[in-house]
Amino acid sequence: MSSPPPSSSPLPSGDSSGGLFRAAARNLGWLLASRSVLAVLSLFYLGIATRSLGVVGFGRFALITGAAQTLATLVAFQSWQVIVQYGVGPLATRDDGALARLFRGSAILDFLGSIVGAGLAWLILDLWGEALGIGATLKRATLIFVIIQLVTIRSTPLGILRLRDRFALAAIADSVTPVARFFGAIGVWLIHPTVQGFLAAWAAAEVLTAATYWIMVARSGDLGLMWRGRGSRHLAREHPGIVRFALSTNASSTLGLSSKQIPLLLVGAAAGPAAAGVFRLASQIAQALAKLSQLISRAAFPEVVKTLRDAPPALLARLMSRLFLGSGLAAVAIMALVLVAGKPVLNLVGGRDFRGAWPVLLWLSVAGCLDLATTGVDTVMTAMQRAGSVFAIRAAGVGVLFGATAMLTPWYGATGVAMAVTVGSAAVAVLMAIAALRLSRAPRHNSPQ
Repeated sequence: MSSPPPSSSPLPSGDSSGGLFRAAARNLGWLLASRSVLAVLSLFYLGIATRSLGVVGFGRFALITGAAQTLATLVAFQSWQVIVQYGVGPLATRDDGALARLFRGSAILDFLGSIVGAGLAWLILDLWGEALGIGATLKRATLIFVIIQLVTIRSTPLGILRLRDRFALAAIADSVTPVARFFGAIGVWLIHPTVQGFLAAWAAAEVLTAATYWIMVARSGDLGLMWRGRGSRHLAREHPGIVRFALSTNASSTLGLSSKQIPLLLVGAAAGPAAAGVFRLASQIAQALAKLSQLISRAAFPEVVKTLRDAPPALLARLMSRLFLGSGLAAVAIMALVLVAGKPVLNLVGGRDFRGAWPVLLWLSVAGCLDLATTGVDTVMTAMQRAGSVFAIRAAGVGVLFGATAMLTPWYGATGVAMAVTVGSAAVAVLMAIAALRLSRAPRHNSPQ
């Protein structure tokens, strides 16, 4: 892909990284606004679910939703990153035809991934449904839920909104999920408090959120633009490297996100639904940290892509050090908050049946803080088309996680799995730090575009 003229993406005078941080902070503000709604409401709908279903019922529900999210992550390409990475140039030159083809190709990629995922879901349920605690009465509801989870993948509209710098609209769409789950959980609790009922409520929330995203895109005119994007099959020729970028970002994202769900499945397979329920509740609270890491990455990524187009090596080193410092301080502050408020929140949401979740929550919080501390390196490396290196680091972390799980689970059960997650995150943090050091010292011969 040829780079657009330098004037199309000028760097601010003076400290360019300062402008990047201001823009990323503005984007992050909108994302945090929606996630604040999610954080508050999630305490309520999780409390309703745990107290309505009990430890075993909630564990079964957690295994189903965890397996669905793992599968969706496995087959879903991070097309929002593809749109941002390869849409900056056409957007700067006002090439609507190229943008339309990029949007359409990304949507097709999402659709094909959902088809593959639906087939895999049917096969997995048929072969291993019983091992996951999903009996015959739950198989149909589970399959329907997984398919809905897959077809409501909203990476393409998310990428369009972020490319257009419409983070406020994306925040509004994101807020639909916790609001819909909250009212859905209340309805299920009053009418039919079963696993199937909560699955239906969660599925409805996914549909409403996806619909909101596409409505936002349609109102901005980009849906019509996407439908006019003929010739998207030629994207590989129009944007050399796009296929490799899509595959590598999908692979590294799959490892990074599914590693948060796989431990739950391992607990369920080794210790049963009750232990999975305890683990899931702690994981849901601790995953707020992982969400913050994703929010920082998503808020910064568009600005990092724009800034690094013509950035000198000195700016890159300064950018990396600032990202490390900011995310590291945030991680320390959040860990302190968990130590103070984690146990009261856990008792409030889960009650007496989930007392054993505190050690799990503590270890998973440490893992989340490690992930948060290194999220800036991941963002910069992806923007510089070093997603292959990110994938290698993530793969090494998952390998360490599985090895530690095999060693610790026989001794410590669900807590051992949480400890293994922390060990895996620590391995990724060390490798990310080494990669950051090498990247900031290496001479840059080519622009990332």
